[in-house]
Amino acid sequence: MRRRHVLVGGTALSAVALASPWRNAAALAAVGPAPGGRAVPAPELPSRDAIIRVLRRVADHWIGAHADPGDNGWANATFFSGLLALHRLTGAAPYLAYARRWAEKHAYGLKGGVGTRHADNQCAGQAYLDLYELEPEGQKLAAIEACLRRMTLTDQPAKNDDWWWDDALHMAMPPFARLGALRRDPRYWDKMFALYRHTKTAEGGPGLYDADASGLWYRDKRFLPGGIVSPGGRPVLWSRGNGWVAGGHVKTLKALPASERHTAEYRATLTRLVTAVAKVQRPDGFWNVNLADPAHLPGPETSGTSFFVHGTAYAVAAGLVDAATYVPVAARAWNGMVATAVHPDGFLGFVQKVGDRPESSQPVTYESTADFGVGAFLLAGTELARVAR
Repeated sequence: MRRRHVLVGGTALSAVALASPWRNAAALAAVGPAPGGRAVPAPELPSRDAIIRVLRRVADHWIGAHADPGDNGWANATFFSGLLALHRLTGAAPYLAYARRWAEKHAYGLKGGVGTRHADNQCAGQAYLDLYELEPEGQKLAAIEACLRRMTLTDQPAKNDDWWWDDALHMAMPPFARLGALRRDPRYWDKMFALYRHTKTAEGGPGLYDADASGLWYRDKRFLPGGIVSPGGRPVLWSRGNGWVAGGHVKTLKALPASERHTAEYRATLTRLVTAVAKVQRPDGFWNVNLADPAHLPGPETSGTSFFVHGTAYAVAAGLVDAATYVPVAARAWNGMVATAVHPDGFLGFVQKVGDRPESSQPVTYESTADFGVGAFLLAGTELARVAR
């Protein structure tokens, strides 16, 4: 698809740097703006209606450009999670119809079948659960329920090392959380927590959660201390990887009752992540692809930024963080994305495409987009609309 090369607005390509690598210290220091610095985005939220108008423009562009709603893999499933969140916010019938057509095309099934243990294959279950809540029909949940029931009760139920990369928390935690709530069966929550705790505290030895220093997550064990570092010798704490973690926590917390015995840990972990990323937000509102090294492929990136807006807006609405401090963080990010990444026709740019680290799918440009990035943007805006007027 040919795109118009029209830059809309723009912001400074400056960054916030770490005073020293996070494995050693948490001190943070700001660095000056890049050459040709532009206006810093406003720290005030636009109106709820203005947010919704942008969301609809982006969603409508994607749908208009994709007559075929696509496969049921994790990337496209993330788009439909965002689209159905927008449907819940607006009640717009075309969004529901498009999502229903996608799900029916795949007979509400999963890649890999019901025997899959791979979190990516379970991501579609989030949209199926959304569609079930809107129009309860048993066949919509047959595959995802059979899959998670196998993992929980019959297919090596003591095996808890399936989530070996941090993206898995977004892909699979929410279906476990929601099915446990729907069926009033806490065994799904117990299994989810066992998988989560392995990822957090045991995977690769210490776990992928950098609890002692940054409060952020390594993408997988290759990036743990002593492993892969940036060209500047700093840790690699991938923006979108941490965005997946934020999104997974938000969706899980929305499904769990406050009384569930692990809810407090999920809340505390999300709060730590939200406060950590706020310290390394760029002046243009975005986050760098490597949160630990602003010199490592610097530039705006929309997918990680969207998920951080999603997490921050939820944390504000849920009372986990101070609104006066963190609404401006989310507002700068949203305003920066709208000015810099959203094309006049609704095309969403500056999305790092599929990958597993900052170097993946580079360069990230005004013309770079992806289904999961659009989904992340829709999730961000729908959550932000909850705290806007």
